[in-house]
Amino acid sequence: MIRFLCLIVLASVLVDCEKKPLQNPTDAFGTAQRLGKMSDRALSEASGLAASPGNPGYLWTVNDSGNDASVLLVDTSLHVQMTCILAGIENRDWEDIVAGPGPDSSKHYLYVGEIGDNRAKHAYSYIYRFEEPVLSRSATTDQNAAALEITAFDTITFRLPDGPKDMETLFMDRKTRDLYLVTKREEPVYLYRIAYPYSTHDTLTAKKVMALPITTITAADLSPDGREIVMKNYEHIYYWQSTTSTSVVSLLAKPPFEILYEEEPQGEAMTWALGGSGFYTLSEHPLGSSVYLYLYKHR
Repeated sequence: MIRFLCLIVLASVLVDCEKKPLQNPTDAFGTAQRLGKMSDRALSEASGLAASPGNPGYLWTVNDSGNDASVLLVDTSLHVQMTCILAGIENRDWEDIVAGPGPDSSKHYLYVGEIGDNRAKHAYSYIYRFEEPVLSRSATTDQNAAALEITAFDTITFRLPDGPKDMETLFMDRKTRDLYLVTKREEPVYLYRIAYPYSTHDTLTAKKVMALPITTITAADLSPDGREIVMKNYEHIYYWQSTTSTSVVSLLAKPPFEILYEEEPQGEAMTWALGGSGFYTLSEHPLGSSVYLYLYKHR
């Protein structure tokens, strides 16, 4: 028994030793708060997250390759409240989702990123845009989640100027409506921009705007006021902040802070809360793991 306990202690010490200290740490956020536990198999490969402006208190998510072309509305307990199916669309490798403005300034829109490409073999990527559905007050339990077929949506077709690359990160500057993408597998990774207005009829070429000296980026989001960016990989959360209004490129040109990350089994999703009071992270659900929705509140 004593030998067994010693082995446990040694293993614990080795795990702690493997955790690298934060580079340029910040105390701008509190410790991650554990919210809902994932139990619904419909969320098991969640790879994107967006706070819902049309359904305050709820979040939109998508699953990646091999799943249905479904966009899911969940509460913070991770109960599915609405399932939206894009008619006639295949989920080749959906990797992110954004909620933001669009062509009609009086409406909210969802942008689904068909941007994953593990083998870097697809010449074209797609972003599907549609008006955000609003949850009926009568649909309040995951046992009777609302289902909706989306037939009216726009397809934004684009390519990268330097060839196919794997990407899991899509975010928006909600003031300019420009869309941004970050590559995953390079070191450094690269940031690309699709400037608004984006055609839904022609094939666009995203503009390569800068390199970022980090790697394996799986998610990012720009705060609603455009002054803060959070970005993550499987081990770190990076944070950029400005006290004045600035461009995304100017903001990312600064060295990032690091936020203490409550590590997840396979964390590939994050979004700012409405109003910018903090941000959420969510992981895929590998077999045998426990997955939670986390909230990092601003201090």
